[in-house]
Amino acid sequence: MRTIKIFDTTLRDGEQSPGASMNLREKLEVALALAELGVDVIEAGFAVASPGDFESVREVARIVRGSSVCSLARCVESDIDAAAESLKEAEQPRIHIFLATSPIHREYKLKMTAERNIESVHEAVIYARRFCPDIEFSAEDATRSEIDHLCRVVETAISAGATTVNIPDTVGYATPTEMYERISTLMNRVPNIDKAVISVHNHNDLGMAVATSLAAVLAGAGQVECTINGLGERAGNCSLEEVVMAIKTRHDVYNAKTRIITPKLVPTSRLVATVTGLKVPRNKAIVGQNAFAHESGIHQDGMLKNPTTYEIMLPSDVGFQKTDLVLGKHSGRAALADRAKTLGFELDADQLAKVFVEFKKLADRKKSIYDDDILALIEQNIHEQPNNSNTTKEVWSLVAYNLQCCTGGEPTVTLTLRYKNKEYTKEISDGDGPIDAIFLAIRDITGADISLKEYSVQSVTGGQDAQGEVTILINKNGDTYRGYAVSTDTIEASTTAILNAVNRILLKSELRVQDSELLEN
Repeated sequence: MRTIKIFDTTLRDGEQSPGASMNLREKLEVALALAELGVDVIEAGFAVASPGDFESVREVARIVRGSSVCSLARCVESDIDAAAESLKEAEQPRIHIFLATSPIHREYKLKMTAERNIESVHEAVIYARRFCPDIEFSAEDATRSEIDHLCRVVETAISAGATTVNIPDTVGYATPTEMYERISTLMNRVPNIDKAVISVHNHNDLGMAVATSLAAVLAGAGQVECTINGLGERAGNCSLEEVVMAIKTRHDVYNAKTRIITPKLVPTSRLVATVTGLKVPRNKAIVGQNAFAHESGIHQDGMLKNPTTYEIMLPSDVGFQKTDLVLGKHSGRAALADRAKTLGFELDADQLAKVFVEFKKLADRKKSIYDDDILALIEQNIHEQPNNSNTTKEVWSLVAYNLQCCTGGEPTVTLTLRYKNKEYTKEISDGDGPIDAIFLAIRDITGADISLKEYSVQSVTGGQDAQGEVTILINKNGDTYRGYAVSTDTIEASTTAILNAVNRILLKSELRVQDSELLEN
């Protein structure tokens, strides 16, 4: 049985999803989770893109063990230099270079002949091998490249020293049949194809990224490039959890396996959803909340008689817990730490202390504490502020609010915030509803020139005492910032979420200062 390598690009391509940007602390947390998940290769970023990207790749390379860490680079020496420098501390470094090979890209984007295209591939791979033995070459837009030209590109890249050659469906154009035929043709026509691993990186524009990736595996591909929750440009990438579980569940078809520790899929999915603010749809395959839920009476009857009547996987195979209600106000720290570990979170002493305080507060407000409540507390209290050791710890926080509103009348809010140990109070009798009034008050107090782009609130669990989970996107000067908060008081959660986004603006401003200082040096 072949082992298919899983190449995760959540930190690079996944972060390119609008509104999904992560700060350094969040990237490191996701990188460590990916390594624990068993991912073979972690694409940490595009080192030459900015000083911030370079720093992210370097820090991920420094801390990750057990997985290869790679940086993307164009077929340009300065890009390759930056990638090599950022990967110096990696246990298993990989430089990933790419060049478009399709006629439309060669003519309109690169202004390059087919022959010069081949030469550029050879030169770039030869140059990259000076720094690193593990080189991946990607033929961007490979599925719209002429097959004869693509065969020459692949042969050239392998001859120059590429250990992996990627055949990406960059715009999500290929059908599964076409992808199977393309990989099969390469396997049959490229004479040195056995000297490298063939990979695919398929986008989901037509909703077929997982299907085309699996077709490539059937044709002989040995690596699949994907992201947690299918994040990525436009409609996203091949979903890691879906392709992994398809290979595992239908090993009779694919005759293959992966190194992924599948019970960690749901915790990793939730972590990525939290740090990016892009929630997983309830009906998403494998990790969605409804993936193992049954409402139909016929289905429920079958499940009671034999679960395999309607489930082809065990919930525990992917990380779902069958027992949900486990803790209450009399539970101690040890029980909370154990439940957090079961849900995929290793809390250190400081984190446990912080979450435990909030857990006790919640237990006094709610009759029943569910796993989703615990997850929300962890996400709120560990990921709530975009701080790390390299950034300011001075952030805006909520002290108190007083809100009065009635049908047909304008709301009145008195809001008190704290910043740098000083309190600021503002009263506003304006706004289209209480949330708008809160937003206007925050904007006045903080002086942030922001506008509300998206506002979402949903219950974490059932019941009238359920916590409200608020996710917001705000806009400042064309940039989008995410805020997230949870509370049984939805007004409080909304206020905290907006402040969370404002604090991200402060963080980015500081990082820009650091980046320009880095460039000057």
